[in-house]
Amino acid sequence: MPVSAPVTVRRITDPQDPALAAFGRVQEASYYAPEMLIPPEYFPRLVAGLGERQDRLLVAEDEASTVLGGTIYSLLPAAGFNSFMGVAPGSQGRGVGRRLQQASLDDVRGAGLSGMFADSVHASRQSASEQAGERRVGTDPVVRRRQLHALGFRTVDLPYWQPVGGPGGGPLKDLDLLYCALDGSDTVPLALVTQTMQSYWQGWLGPERAAAEAKALAGRAGNVERVALLPATQTPGYWAQQH
Repeated sequence: MPVSAPVTVRRITDPQDPALAAFGRVQEASYYAPEMLIPPEYFPRLVAGLGERQDRLLVAEDEASTVLGGTIYSLLPAAGFNSFMGVAPGSQGRGVGRRLQQASLDDVRGAGLSGMFADSVHASRQSASEQAGERRVGTDPVVRRRQLHALGFRTVDLPYWQPVGGPGGGPLKDLDLLYCALDGSDTVPLALVTQTMQSYWQGWLGPERAAAEAKALAGRAGNVERVALLPATQTPGYWAQQH
């Protein structure tokens, strides 16, 4: 049985690093809607630390420095938020995603944070055109959620949506919020959810709108103290009841 070449993970800090362009190609090839992601032309600014957040970009490479995958995440005041993780189509099954996840969680832990948030589409709320896009690039949203579960993510059981990016510029409602708790808890404090999302949204919504959206999110969750974490393959109860 052939042995896979070693995979190494490193953080990019040089805006001129050629791995940035290679990661941009991975992003383009591994996600059905790359236009919804952070554009590659922004990567040099991101790794140079010119933004307001502590952003990170990690790449996984083989012995020949070929980029096999990568991830972008932010270290926010209370938790991390993963904006994207992708593996090149020809590099699936080599543990690349797991290595990237472990490296990012080590960073989160080292910063004294409690875990990593992310969001991911759920197949039950994708449009026909989105489903066609998945097929076009050879991805499967159901398999993706299984993979995220295997990496430690769990679905946060509340009605989450991005405030903008949907039809007519309104909210984008095909996403679920996920969380990977470093302590393995099966619940997450609602205050941690709203604080993290307010921090994450602030850069593009502004302080007042971000605060209002975080308050609305808490209201939709019933202003409870803690929110249940479900298997990442599941959608929150709110959405399950809509079908």
